[in-house]
Amino acid sequence: MRIDPDQLDLTSHSRCCTIPEASQQDKSQNAAPPLPCVSFAIGVTGHSAVHKSFPADPTALEQALGELFGLVQHLLEERQQAVGASHLCRARLLTLLSDGVDHLAVQAGMQRERELMIPLPFGRALNTAINARPESASDARAILAGKVASDPAVASRAGTIAALADRGVLFELADQDERLTELFLQTLDNPQDATAVSSLASETGRRTALAGRVLIEQSDLVIAVWDGLTTANAGGTGHTALAALREGVPVLLVDPVRPDQWRVLHSPEELVARPKVFDKEEQAAQLAEAIGNAIAAQRPGGDQLANPIAALEAERWHDRSSIGGHAFRRVEALFGETGWGRKLASIRRSYERPDAIAAGSGQALLSTIARLAPDNDQIGDAIARQILTRFAWFEAVSSRLSDFHRSGMTVNFVLGACAIIGGILYLPLVEPAQKWIFAGIELTFLLAILLNTAAGRRLKLHQRWFETRRAAEYLRHSPMLCVMGVARPSSAWPRGTGTWWPEWYVRNAVRAVGLPRAVVDKAYLRRALEALRDHHVNPQRDYHRAKSHRLGRAHHGLDVLSERLFVSAVFVVAIYLALAALAALGTVDPDWLAKAAKWFTVLAVALPSLGGALAGIRYFGDFERFAEISEVTAERLDIIASRIDALLAAPDNALSYALASDIMRATDNVVFAEIQAWQSVFSGKIIAVPA
Repeated sequence: MRIDPDQLDLTSHSRCCTIPEASQQDKSQNAAPPLPCVSFAIGVTGHSAVHKSFPADPTALEQALGELFGLVQHLLEERQQAVGASHLCRARLLTLLSDGVDHLAVQAGMQRERELMIPLPFGRALNTAINARPESASDARAILAGKVASDPAVASRAGTIAALADRGVLFELADQDERLTELFLQTLDNPQDATAVSSLASETGRRTALAGRVLIEQSDLVIAVWDGLTTANAGGTGHTALAALREGVPVLLVDPVRPDQWRVLHSPEELVARPKVFDKEEQAAQLAEAIGNAIAAQRPGGDQLANPIAALEAERWHDRSSIGGHAFRRVEALFGETGWGRKLASIRRSYERPDAIAAGSGQALLSTIARLAPDNDQIGDAIARQILTRFAWFEAVSSRLSDFHRSGMTVNFVLGACAIIGGILYLPLVEPAQKWIFAGIELTFLLAILLNTAAGRRLKLHQRWFETRRAAEYLRHSPMLCVMGVARPSSAWPRGTGTWWPEWYVRNAVRAVGLPRAVVDKAYLRRALEALRDHHVNPQRDYHRAKSHRLGRAHHGLDVLSERLFVSAVFVVAIYLALAALAALGTVDPDWLAKAAKWFTVLAVALPSLGGALAGIRYFGDFERFAEISEVTAERLDIIASRIDALLAAPDNALSYALASDIMRATDNVVFAEIQAWQSVFSGKIIAVPA
């Protein structure tokens, strides 16, 4: 059986979008969306201007940072020329905008027109007031009210912070501002209150660490200007550098006293190792390696199909599943659905057009996102363009590839049984001289198996299905991560020995959205958690629970029927032996038995052959293990739904970005665990000749 790559179809391991059938489109419109823009994101952390290690004259440090940014730009341009890729974009800069190193980095980075994103530990006003370092409560209250402080130095610092903030996208973690503002003013009104001063320092450190985690997750490289003394202070430079290394994000460590002596670290242990002095060539090689590891889409010497450009150019979106790829899903429906109406109902799917998802199935989600940040309509547009459109495309393509891969093997099992039955049917039907007719039928079935297997392998259906399905599942839940500024660090994405372009693709598609321009207050957190629950957690939980039940029934049904066919074969043989005994005793006509013996032989062969085919389909489909995976996933999502409900039911003062973002990360981990489990089950189930 020849498989046409333009006729691929059937549902994959995850739910697909269904809509009314679309009209015929021009094939060019069905090609893959453009590759995402690849940006190299640099996070910067360093000592504040009042830190004892911050140089009195920061000129050398500022110059060193400028040279570093220039080297990064040069290496990116070299990379772009080497691979001839037009999708490599300029570097992105992230900083918390603290007074000191952060300001120097922004000044140096903006000279090269870098995109600037600023995760603030507080809302903008409070962040400005704290970092302007007012000595009087009146100046602090003036800054908080948007007015000019009376102290010229304080006013100057506040003005600098405001000017730099205007140049970037602010992601303001303002959920604790009311409480922290009161504590901040309390320390200024009564600077002798040691408890308040200590509490403010502790709270400020925790908030800075929280914003620092956003910076780390959004960065491919963290530049840390650090004196190397301690990593114990939460939110401090050493603490942030250590946290980045623990997350697998490389750290470019700069000595504030000798800023030209820097090195790239990859593990926490290197923080305490004896520093080695590198020359400029060695430093450039270190940095080039870090850049290459971050933006590479293909393992060295990998299959050409591992390259996203090569992999996606051959794929096309289709508006409907193909009848030629429905075999596996029909088996699943016959044995997994309840009621003959559902068992025999049409299983053909229509897929949502990628350019229509924003006004279709994604409309409710985008409306929710729009209410999160009503003053920022760019985040919804970016999510629709960078994530939802790509999700719809990958969802449909992976479903079709899944259909044909799994149906191809299902057909092989059926053809194998047909070949055996067809080869032996000559016994009761024709004379031995005419056996060649049935031998020809058997040969036809066997050749069909070989051609079907060869086509499946040549088209690499298994690999293409795995790759596109991973991309679709990663994209499915990404919108809610984006609105919360949560991201999986670059090193935490799986890197298989075969391909990792789906991970590279989705990471950069999500990265292209960037941090939203938003004030993350209590209302923002509530709406975000409700959106996560209503648009992802609950629907996916219900889907996996229903899928678990359906696949469990399918496994049981196939198991029972295959066993019954084998038992029936035993009965057929037993009946024949009983009749033979009766014929020997003269009770049964021996001539009749001799003629009937051929049909007994056919049944004795056909019944176990069909039972073996069903057992093979059951083994290949692995319905039982997939049911277990879905059940475990549903249980994990149920726990997350309970966590969301508990947090939403808690008083406002208990709701925090720290707790909400942890729930987002937990959801992300559930998705990745389910993908890994699914791949571990099906990774070896490549279309093959049934043994």
